[in-house]
Amino acid sequence: MKNASDTQLLEQARGFDLNALTAIYDQYNTGLYYYALRLLGDSALAEDCVAEIFRRFLQTLRNGGGPRENLKGYLYRSVHNWITDFYRQRPLPPLELDAEILNPHDHPEQEAETHLVTQHMRATLLHLTPEQRQVISLHFLEGWGLAEIAEVMDKPIGAIKSLQHRALASLQRMLLPEMEMQ
Repeated sequence: MKNASDTQLLEQARGFDLNALTAIYDQYNTGLYYYALRLLGDSALAEDCVAEIFRRFLQTLRNGGGPRENLKGYLYRSVHNWITDFYRQRPLPPLELDAEILNPHDHPEQEAETHLVTQHMRATLLHLTPEQRQVISLHFLEGWGLAEIAEVMDKPIGAIKSLQHRALASLQRMLLPEMEMQ
């Protein structure tokens, strides 16, 4: 959160102002969901994750804690932590392509091609470490800067650059042979 109105919104949320809480939910719910979906590969699980993050956020506010600034970073970091805990407790999920990811206005051929490409990319991304997936998702899919990612992941920017470099090198090694065959 960088401007005064965002800080004011967070202060109102601390007082459990329904309009402020609704505004925060409306502003971050969709982005958090798609971020979790990309990392988890399961829409129901992504919904559970985001619901739990907002429940914990409210509980933290009730207990007098939570962020004083950078609510976006706080919420994305919470999703990261939830997913990290999830993967520590369970094996990787099966690969499925959710119908929501496809554009319902596409033609059947485009839908089939999109389905195959998306499924292949998700499968390829799951070969990366969870931290590498997080960096790739935040930087290339969410459009975050490296400094912002470093803050959320609580790592030096050099470590984020290294994670990104290793992830891209791994993706290149996995995808290059296929591209050469086409």
